[in-house]
Amino acid sequence: MREFFNFLKELRENNNREWFKANKERYDVLYKEYVDIVQQLVDRIATFDPEIAGLDAKSCIYRIYRDIRFSNDKTPYKTHFGAYMTGFGGRTSPYGGYYLHLEPDSSFVSGGVWCPDPKMLKQLRQDIYDNIEEFSGILENKKFKEIYGGLEGEMLKRMPDGFPKDCPYDYILKHKYFVVSSGKTEKFFYSEDWMDEVVEEFRALYPFNKFLNYTIGEFFGKV
Repeated sequence: MREFFNFLKELRENNNREWFKANKERYDVLYKEYVDIVQQLVDRIATFDPEIAGLDAKSCIYRIYRDIRFSNDKTPYKTHFGAYMTGFGGRTSPYGGYYLHLEPDSSFVSGGVWCPDPKMLKQLRQDIYDNIEEFSGILENKKFKEIYGGLEGEMLKRMPDGFPKDCPYDYILKHKYFVVSSGKTEKFFYSEDWMDEVVEEFRALYPFNKFLNYTIGEFFGKV
């Protein structure tokens, strides 16, 4: 795992095509290792989330090449390895899943539904509101809370339309997406049992994803 971080640190300092071309063989070796890591995670997640079974790791891993067409930042490469694992299409899926992010000083594991389209967001809020005790119970689960804390990300300043202004769960319904994460140090990944720990953290995430994915399945007419 040290070589992942060493490579990414060097890339951060030399984010240009000349350096990357000279180090392409290093990247190719690391990419293959990352595929293997993600496949191991997929296979282990599948033991408690059956929707993940049979998922190909390559469909989960994001390209290292940045799309710079509409960005002011013209550096050509991402300085992290990322993979989004969900049984509904891998990295392009709108369903909730499990994410692994390796980056010097900014590594984390996370999950949930990020940036749903407005109609899906409205449906998610409605189903959370209709089943608020179940959803809040997931968020308040002791192990879940110890690992992930709570929902993160952007929130509306006011309650969304269609919900009571005095709802005591406004801190949930105001969210623009439903994501949780757990930050990791570089040292964490140097432990021999880091994958065991990540799998257990993803296991704690499963009820959260399952709730959200049932709603998304209804949205797409697949439930």
